[in-house]
Amino acid sequence: MRIIVDNKIPFIKEAIEKIADEVMYVPGKDFTPALVKEADALIIRTRTHCNRELLEGSRVRFIATATIGFDHIDTEYCRQAGIVWKNAPGCNSASVAQYLQSTLLLLEASKGKNLSEMTIGIVGVGNVGSKVAGVARELGMRVLLNDLPREDEEGSTDFSSLQILAEECDVLTFHVPLYKEGKYKTFHLANDTFFRSLKRHPVIINTSRGEVIETNALLKALETRQISDAVIDVWENEPDINLTLLNKVFIGTPHIAGYSADGKANATRMALDSLCSHFSIQAEYLITPPAPENPVITATTPAEACLQMYDPRRDSETLKAHPELFEQLRGDYPLRREKTAFSVQLTAKG
Repeated sequence: MRIIVDNKIPFIKEAIEKIADEVMYVPGKDFTPALVKEADALIIRTRTHCNRELLEGSRVRFIATATIGFDHIDTEYCRQAGIVWKNAPGCNSASVAQYLQSTLLLLEASKGKNLSEMTIGIVGVGNVGSKVAGVARELGMRVLLNDLPREDEEGSTDFSSLQILAEECDVLTFHVPLYKEGKYKTFHLANDTFFRSLKRHPVIINTSRGEVIETNALLKALETRQISDAVIDVWENEPDINLTLLNKVFIGTPHIAGYSADGKANATRMALDSLCSHFSIQAEYLITPPAPENPVITATTPAEACLQMYDPRRDSETLKAHPELFEQLRGDYPLRREKTAFSVQLTAKG
């Protein structure tokens, strides 16, 4: 069996070489029709667009993406061509929740906001949004949830309309998949009309897909103070991002909110599990991230401990200083560990 693997997927080499006869490691942007023609399977990230142009005439029968999202896969073409694909739902949900927790604490510390007096609206309440809701509640925030597909399916009264979120929220955070059409369309969900409907000049956070927010509308909302601030991890036209927007946001990072070592290990494991299941392969492999350099955190408050584990300002400062390195900063990101990898010792001040 011949498998082509994105060379930025961590923890995979030793395990997959037990499974396949031939493995080739290639940058995600360098997958070509000639390269994949004789491959049986692909293991990819979001940088590889699996569509007719790439796959037609190949012998590829299975694709695993080591990501939650799958909008880079032409699922209809794969169905027609008999190509099975699998994603990794929930793999990095705890990592994104960690990013949100640190971001909210920075907003409280740097912007003079009292989280316990604020309402957060979560747009998209799947694996990620559900964990973000838990983090927000732990921080004492009032939480409103918006998820039209779930509301339609479950008939639950736990969800609020986007209009209510626009009227009542001090923070709005997006955790939706990218749907470009249909009833649940999320492409440019946050557009000029949306921003003009906001009542409380909220902070906007996006860690889902860049195309969920219309860049020019977001810029205008920042300039006219329809919103008070923005935290942007995902961008339209990556890696050629809007530099004016980058310089205006409170936190701007290179699509790494989900890039914890733990989340990456989960994604790699899920990709390999689905590969083995599809090809009826029995294989034993252990996917574990390395321990942190210092697993003991000493701090005076839980908030200080959280920011010692991960402070997104570092990633933001690096991107703002070198936006031309967006793809390199993302591809070579030094994987951080989640809070389960640490023990915390709280000490008295002074």
